[in-house]
Formats: sequence, C-alpha cells, structure tokens
Amino acid sequence: MSAPLHVGLSGARGRMGRAVSAVLDEREDMVVAARFDRGETPDLSLCDVVIDFTTADASVEIAERCAERGRPALVIGSTGFTPEQEARIAAAAERVAIVRSGNFSLGVNILIGLVERAAQRLDSAHWDIEVTETHHRRKADAPSGTALMLGEAAARGRGAALADLRAAPRDGLTGPRETGSIGFSALRAGGVVGEHTVLFASEDEVLTLSHSALDRSLFARGAIVAAMWARNRSPGLYDMQDVLGFRQA
Repeated sequence: MSAPLHVGLSGARGRMGRAVSAVLDEREDMVVAARFDRGETPDLSLCDVVIDFTTADASVEIAERCAERGRPALVIGSTGFTPEQEARIAAAAERVAIVRSGNFSLGVNILIGLVERAAQRLDSAHWDIEVTETHHRRKADAPSGTALMLGEAAARGRGAALADLRAAPRDGLTGPRETGSIGFSALRAGGVVGEHTVLFASEDEVLTLSHSALDRSLFARGAIVAAMWARNRSPGLYDMQDVLGFRQA
C-alpha cells in the first residue's frame, strides 16, 4: 500500500476550503498535513501537494513560496488573475508542478471540449455565441473563471484568441451585434453554486450547451483528483484537460 498523500489546504476557512476539507476527512489514502489561510505561515515541508482556493493575490504568494522550495506541488482553484499575476504563476511553474483551473468539475471540462468542437463547425458569419453564468451573491469576479474558460474554448474553435472576439459589456445604446463576437452575461443571486450556459444562435435555430453544479463537493473532489495527479509530476503549468488525459501530447 502506497504512503498517504499529505495535503496542505490553503483557504481552509473559506467555503471551498471547508468543502475540500470535508472530502479529505472521508479518505484513508490522504492526510491533511496543514490547514491555513492568508497571513498564516504553514510548514510546507509537511505537504506533498497544496490545494488552494483563496484569492488571486494569495494564490500567487503560495505559488512563489512553493517554487522557492521546489515543492510541494500546487492545485489552484482561485480566479480573477491579472495578466501580471498569471505571468508570476507561470514563472513559479518552471520550478514546481501547478495545476490551475477555473473549474475542477468533470462535467464542465467535458462541456469545454464540446463548446470548442461546436464552434469549429458552426461558422461565425451565421452563428452568434453567448456565454451566461450564474453564481451566489458572494462571488467577487465576473465573468467567472469557468465562463472565461468556455469563451476561450469557443474562440479556439474559431481559430482566434478570446481577446480578439470578446464583445464589450452591453449597457445603453450599443448598436447591432458585431459578427463573430463572443458575448458574456453574469448573474449574481442567492446561494447558486454555479450554472453555465453557452448559446449558439443562428437566424433559424439555437443550440444550447449547459452545466449546473448541484453541490460544492463536486469541485472539491475534482481538485483532489488533480492533487493526486500532480503529486510526482514534473514542473509545469497544467489544467484539468491534462489531468483527465484529454490533451494530446
């Protein structure tokens, strides 16, 4: 029997941190070596991997701490990174394995693949794309990290970068829709865990691809799968497409 995985939990007192902690406590093949939040200084030498659901600032900080030591591996579920913060995460990944994803759900990651393929086959001259997401009232960033992942998948399907196709937020007299653009809408209400829909619409038909999260534990379980995968992985920046074996080498 292999040694248990020693996991550090960053953001342990947050909503996702508590969900991950509850799932970890059910498992016999894992040990929670450290629970901590921003401002606390854990002993990272106790950990094989750290699972981090905090903020962009805190995630960059823990990534650079892991990189300084060359371990442990890191799983990041935070969203809302600036380009400068993304560059710092990428730099840290040159020294330690980092799995970063805006969503750890298996269903969402399958949805990402379907969206990319649909965008490949439905030409931009006749099909508009809209990404709509709904989350609880406490979520701070918009669009969600998952919505942006879906938009990026749609843009890849059309052979472009999302930055080149993303429509500006609509407010007031905006004029007609620009052909080929990808629009986003964000709703915040109550305690909604997470709902994402990608709408492909032509003049005479509509295709809707969607995913609903029913319980926060599904993200926790996906993050734990990522942690097990990252345990002995070479340094690099990975995502759930790598973890699930969907990305071709």
